[in-house]
Amino acid sequence: MAIAHNNRGIAYAAKADYDRAIADFDAAIDIDPSFAKPVNNRGAARLRTGDYDAAMEDFDRAIALQPAYPGAFVNRAEVWLKKGDLVRAESDYAAATRLNADIEGAWSGLCWIRASTGDPQGAVEACDRAIGSGAHTAATYDSRALAHLKAGRTDAAIADYDAALRIDPAFAAALYGRGRAKISRGETASGEADVAAAKAVRSDIGEEFARYGVR
Repeated sequence: MAIAHNNRGIAYAAKADYDRAIADFDAAIDIDPSFAKPVNNRGAARLRTGDYDAAMEDFDRAIALQPAYPGAFVNRAEVWLKKGDLVRAESDYAAATRLNADIEGAWSGLCWIRASTGDPQGAVEACDRAIGSGAHTAATYDSRALAHLKAGRTDAAIADYDAALRIDPAFAAALYGRGRAKISRGETASGEADVAAAKAVRSDIGEEFARYGVR
């Protein structure tokens, strides 16, 4: 019965019906308190509803029940990101990759954290692993582009920003980053057009890049 409740909870969560999902995960946990999956899944549902403290408690418990649970480490890393603790988020993502070298979400998380915090080479390596694991997303290409941009590799940055924008043409970060890369390469008019397009989508995008050290 615990498995049945867990599976039905997953189905509810997939429909964003988190109240029913949590109720089923609760039922699964009541039946088998040692079953780590519904604990992790309840945490994921709570994460989606913004109940970060409760989600953290669930992920801590899931990891205590099953220490080699890469998905729980990835989920806990997401909570750390929501709380602004990039150091602990990076630690949990790294732990997940040690448990499962092909876990896409962990490599994607490491890709973004390292790109935004000043480890461009580590970011590129993580982004390559993420893309190799199947993360062909605008966000992953954008993160790798940022790493290239911060390392002064403008051609590689533009290529990755182009890839991100083919997936999501209105991705403000990719537009702004490509614009800054083009300007640094001497393509001022085209670069300024990208920057203006980015600001039309997100007026504060320049401030975000300033925090990354890109002006």
